[in-house]
Amino acid sequence: MAQKPTSTISSRTRDGFRTDGRGFRREQETNVAVTRPPDRSASDAGLTTIFEVATYNVHRWAGVAGGSRWNPELAAGVISELDVEIIALQEVLRPFDAEDPLEVLADALGLHLTSVSTRVHRHGELRNAILSRWPMTSAFTIDLSLSRLEQRSAIVTQFEGAGASVSIVSTHLALVDRTRKRQVQSLLDDERLQGAAILLGDMNAWRRCPATRTLEREFTILHHNRAWPPSFPSTRPVLALDRIYARGANVRSLRSHDTPAARKASDHLPVLATVDLDD
Repeated sequence: MAQKPTSTISSRTRDGFRTDGRGFRREQETNVAVTRPPDRSASDAGLTTIFEVATYNVHRWAGVAGGSRWNPELAAGVISELDVEIIALQEVLRPFDAEDPLEVLADALGLHLTSVSTRVHRHGELRNAILSRWPMTSAFTIDLSLSRLEQRSAIVTQFEGAGASVSIVSTHLALVDRTRKRQVQSLLDDERLQGAAILLGDMNAWRRCPATRTLEREFTILHHNRAWPPSFPSTRPVLALDRIYARGANVRSLRSHDTPAARKASDHLPVLATVDLDD
């Protein structure tokens, strides 16, 4: 299948090369926001003041067991049944030697796609991504690689319509508390994140910590979703790693997507929210 052209809206690149798993050197493309429209959009509408979002760590398309398994159809099936306007994805593997399942899925569902490569896995690039029924007005990335041990980033898309605007952020934060707090501060300090913003992702925080306390001060001004739904591990969820924070908006509901298919597709469950920009 011929690949559809992609477009870089905004980028912040770093020099260097990486290997593609076969020993060939490839240009470094981390921290480049790349957008891709679908063959045919599922909707001609733009941003509405009330809409639904979801966040989902797809575990490298490897199913609940992970490892070297390759089962993109499992998580793709779960994404297909979410039926929301915007989906933030983490640990999305773009394989070196196979068709990109995320691009195939975006076309099948008629969704706009933007993504950023964060690091190289032995089987391909690991990315954060956002799928949307609506076209984005802009997209950019924020480099969160503040530790030598972990390469991290955030992908941001912005939408306008119905007299409103909003920034959607998809990220996967660090495992270490101190680094995670610095990453949250980097997000808050970015001057491009103005106005209403929805932060979604795998926060790697299962308890209150410096990072989550900062997020609660800055991103939960208009709602009180402290009772986070557990999302990890998917087979028996007890930890609330996957979260949705809002600033300048109200999260009216917050729930995990706990189905038999979701328990097999990844080690994380999707988490969904209804967002109201009028409040």
